[in-house]
Amino acid sequence: MPFASTTITGMTGAADRDDRAEPPWWTPRKSTARRSLDRKAIVAAAREVLRTEGAIDGLSMRRIATELGTGPASLYAHVANKDELLELLFDDVAGEIPLPDPDPARWREQVTRLWADSREVMARNGDISRVALGRVPVGPNTVRLAEVTMALLRAGGVPDRSVAWAVDVVGLYVTAHAVEGSVNASHQRAGRNPDEYYAQVNTYFTGLPAERYPTVAALSHLVATGDGDERFRFGLELLVGGLAAQARTSGGESSGG
Repeated sequence: MPFASTTITGMTGAADRDDRAEPPWWTPRKSTARRSLDRKAIVAAAREVLRTEGAIDGLSMRRIATELGTGPASLYAHVANKDELLELLFDDVAGEIPLPDPDPARWREQVTRLWADSREVMARNGDISRVALGRVPVGPNTVRLAEVTMALLRAGGVPDRSVAWAVDVVGLYVTAHAVEGSVNASHQRAGRNPDEYYAQVNTYFTGLPAERYPTVAALSHLVATGDGDERFRFGLELLVGGLAAQARTSGGESSGG
């Protein structure tokens, strides 16, 4: 069954309709004499730079100002600094994740798809997922993503504390996979083949002495099997299966889950 066809579309539209979801420390939206210079334009320019560079390290207020044909000082009326820009940019990217209409009978399928879509969206936007490491992602689109995630889990009968904690745990899992993918992409752009590194690691494991590491040696032939998508799906199944087990234990899982 397909997801709901409506996709939340970045900082424009959805965020404009619900400014209350914006954290109070973000620079307030404001009008400007230059119609082409506002928060929307700054975030759009930042996404172009991210698309070109593939990494948030290539972003700077000066670089964004150059893209917009202005000076860095003019940006600070709309965005306080690079940290705030990264929060805005992350939330803008999160707005591309398709959100389902929660169906209790299909909650496991829906939440698995939602988390897989989240990884896919983050992965095609350079290493933007790094923004979520060491900080709590905020913003209207991110809050909507959390709302739908929690609604899906509660619909499946997952206990409330597990619902609240799962948003963080799964977010870290999805983020880590997206970041690893961006690191591999950066190696490729630099002319280094990530496969060669993983082959080297596999050779190391298969060469370990069996008498000292019997279990590692017995399973070493499996270390390099499966691609990134297969391993990500395996992890999702572990997470969703664990949440479903908690739902069954609490007696709340939907019969169709």
